[in-house]
Amino acid sequence: FMKGSTPKEERSVHTHNCLSVISFLEGDEDEDTNTISQADIADAVDITSGSKYFNLHLSQFGPYRLDYSRTGRNLLVGGKKGHVACIDWQTKDLKCEMNVMETVNDVKWLHTEAMFAVAQKRWLYIYDSKGVELHCVKKFNDVLRMQFLPYHFLLATASATGFLQYLDVSIGKEVAAICTKMGRLDVMAQNPHNAVIHLGHPNGTVSLWSPNQKESLVKMLCHRGAVRSLAVDKTGTYMVTSGLDRKLKVYDIRAFKPLHSCFLPAGASCLSLSQRGLLSAATGEIVQVYQNVLGSNPVSKPYMAHRLRGQIWGLAYCPFEDVLGIGHGEGFTSMIVPGAGEPNFDALDTNPYRSHKQRQEWEVKALLEKVQPELIGLDPGQLSKVDQASFEQRHKEQIEALGFDPLAKDKFKPRTKKKGRSSAGAIEKRKRKVAHEDQRDEIRQSVQERTEREKELKEKSNEKKLGNKSTLDRFRK
Repeated sequence: FMKGSTPKEERSVHTHNCLSVISFLEGDEDEDTNTISQADIADAVDITSGSKYFNLHLSQFGPYRLDYSRTGRNLLVGGKKGHVACIDWQTKDLKCEMNVMETVNDVKWLHTEAMFAVAQKRWLYIYDSKGVELHCVKKFNDVLRMQFLPYHFLLATASATGFLQYLDVSIGKEVAAICTKMGRLDVMAQNPHNAVIHLGHPNGTVSLWSPNQKESLVKMLCHRGAVRSLAVDKTGTYMVTSGLDRKLKVYDIRAFKPLHSCFLPAGASCLSLSQRGLLSAATGEIVQVYQNVLGSNPVSKPYMAHRLRGQIWGLAYCPFEDVLGIGHGEGFTSMIVPGAGEPNFDALDTNPYRSHKQRQEWEVKALLEKVQPELIGLDPGQLSKVDQASFEQRHKEQIEALGFDPLAKDKFKPRTKKKGRSSAGAIEKRKRKVAHEDQRDEIRQSVQERTEREKELKEKSNEKKLGNKSTLDRFRK
């Protein structure tokens, strides 16, 4: 447990990150935590934690979009005017930097830190971690937003032409191309629980999509104006949306009902949810972080706030770290948000400290365990159930196609015996012996069940008789 104070003002900032306890920022009595600046937090904590607050001044090619890798070690930034860079943000080691000389709409890491996708003005490009172009996918044009589904190895893209497309990065093939007929698609999020894609539309609706259907799974009217941003929590239970009507709404996706809403004076252009349920909302040049938003509690005053120089274009929480990445017109800012990150990680799935050899082994295992896109749906629990009706229907169709029942038992065929014991009469006798064996078993079982039932009824009647007797019954004649 760490406790520190600034030289100017006496404050206690509790930012310890244990395996069992998650701690948040705490101010003095009658002091709001949203008034504590990032510089004061960086001074109060240890050197390692303080180094997580930094700024990259990149005013020439902004504004910037960003994406953290699943392990939380690597950062990918893409400027609107073509600047793309990937960095190990903890060691500040620059892995690659380039200018694609074209408008960049979005950037996204793929299954490992070795590859990333860039949605450029015309087509979708895949690069490796050294900046070498691997693929130019011309089927994916005018892409505005991207989401990567790690367990399905699918890159979902939303375009300006209204198409939602899925690319399987393990085999390099387009899995599905769906025309949403909803106009320009520039608001996109994924549900980590069931891999369903959420799209926000200019008419105020949010639609849910799967690569298996050409129509949307669900359509929800969320706002009176256009949807500006949306985010889904990691459990797949809650969805947070913001619109041009300057409202922030929290929905329960299980019932598709709003839980509560609040009015933001300037609206929210970007939303992001942390692993521990903290919500960050960007309004103009200010980022506000809210606590205890998910659930039935209404949105209260901000937990933290930070002002930047340029217009905010992208927000993302770093996995397993108390860090919020902000892409804006003047570059990139890494902001310390105590209590945002999940302290416990699954070392077999997303290990921030894995070696090169471990990453290779994980990649092979993940490819072997890849989930097929046909299994994406609203309720992942349906996979463990048997659809009895469809099974019977398929069985009937199979009988009609083959002309026989493949699940039926084979008929008894007597073995041929020597020394005249396989005559026609002997074979018939042997056939007759086993002809009604199935029926005999069924009759035997039904008789046994009937006798057991009768025995139970007899015992119950005896108990009743014994229960009704009194002590004076012995004197009766």
